[in-house]
Amino acid sequence: MAVDVVTTPEGPLELELGKPRKGKVRPWEIQVVKHPTRKESSHFRAAKNAAKKILAALESESGERPYGPRPWEWHHGGSLWVRSESGWRMYRARVGIEWSAQFCADPAKIDRLRREAAELVEAFPLTLPAMEALGYRRAQELLSMPITDADGVEAWTDSLFNACVPLNKGDHSGILPKAAGEHHYPWPLKGADYFRYDDFQLWVTLPDGTNAGVTPVGRRGSGDGHVRIVHARHGTAAGDAVAEAQRRHMMAVVPPESPIALAAFEQQIARGAKSASGPLRTRRRGSPNGARRRTPS
Repeated sequence: MAVDVVTTPEGPLELELGKPRKGKVRPWEIQVVKHPTRKESSHFRAAKNAAKKILAALESESGERPYGPRPWEWHHGGSLWVRSESGWRMYRARVGIEWSAQFCADPAKIDRLRREAAELVEAFPLTLPAMEALGYRRAQELLSMPITDADGVEAWTDSLFNACVPLNKGDHSGILPKAAGEHHYPWPLKGADYFRYDDFQLWVTLPDGTNAGVTPVGRRGSGDGHVRIVHARHGTAAGDAVAEAQRRHMMAVVPPESPIALAAFEQQIARGAKSASGPLRTRRRGSPNGARRRTPS
């Protein structure tokens, strides 16, 4: 197996990428190895085929897609598809099962997700006949069969009831400053990407080159340009400030004159403004889901 090694050198505790060495393996080394061949299961193929037909139906009916238009990747994020009188809808399970997480999954805990999904589908009696019409003939068995072993966990993990959250590549696995993907950023803040105003920049790049997630402290149009830092990388100055604020049951807030606030409200203030406070002046559409720019130091 070909490997690279991320190792902590003697001296400052900083990781660096290197090649494997002969001799004793050091316990602080992180090996970067080739991904094992991931065979697409029959469960996943069937789920994807059904999900594609559902989304095609939504497009033809001018229905709203859960997270926007194509192209999509399939996120194992707890996709609970149901058919209502008005068409297809997707809800999210209490938790989604990422593909690799199935290998640490307790079947009894996954079975609880199955039971919860079955209760939801029962409330939408059109769902199972509609799935049958799409050719997804395993839905009834998946919902009714108790999950007791690894085979059952795999079947549920790759099913239409978990594996088919349709996301674009950035929302799925993007890394800032380009995009904030669900695989890398906390859901309580990442979720705001799907409902924020387009002209508010949720993610900003800090002077040290790291990224932070921020929110306003007042309603739109309030004229208050303060922003709250909600998420920042652990071990950075911003991350330490957020952690200390949480420990003290307080907020980490920066003033309207801060480059962080100016970046967050850039599309809502006049060009060249020295403060993010003031009347709302929407100028152009904001960045879809990435960090707009580096804030000056």
